[in-house]
Amino acid sequence: MASRHLSRSVAMQSLYEWDFRGRKNDSLAEVVDRNIKEFASGLEDTSFIHQLIDGVMKHLEQLDKIIEKAAPQWPLDQIAVVDRNVLRLGLFELLFGNREEVPPKVAINEAIELGKSFGGDSSGKFVNGVLGTVYREIGEPGKDDAPPAKEKRDKEEQEKAEGIKEEVVEEAKKEE
Repeated sequence: MASRHLSRSVAMQSLYEWDFRGRKNDSLAEVVDRNIKEFASGLEDTSFIHQLIDGVMKHLEQLDKIIEKAAPQWPLDQIAVVDRNVLRLGLFELLFGNREEVPPKVAINEAIELGKSFGGDSSGKFVNGVLGTVYREIGEPGKDDAPPAKEKRDKEEQEKAEGIKEEVVEEAKKEE
């Protein structure tokens, strides 16, 4: 399992346990440490786990309001605990995360996978629906990034090829 995916899994499990046990902020650090030891003992760098947990906790009130707006037919306390915390993580990455590191579609797909892995039969679809709604509401950032990135890559490859061509021509001139 990739380290970022594992980090998200540990963060989600920790948020789930914190939420399930009454949302006592003073116990969250202990829960995270225990879950890292139990589920990610081989993970060298746990900073991404802490970044996710800290980010969700810092923006918890905002994230919950967004969930309530994006899923008005589901009061927050009626959303399954797993789904609620998968949504919090996904929304944090989508709205407040570094888009250079985690593009919006990656944040959404990772949350869907967490929902499928840890939630019920319809969790993946529910998470996809809520995060997709929010993504469209914020104007689909990064939607058109792929073509420019390809054009940039093509231009870099062309410049590299021209540079090699110039080197070969200079070498040939030296040999004459």
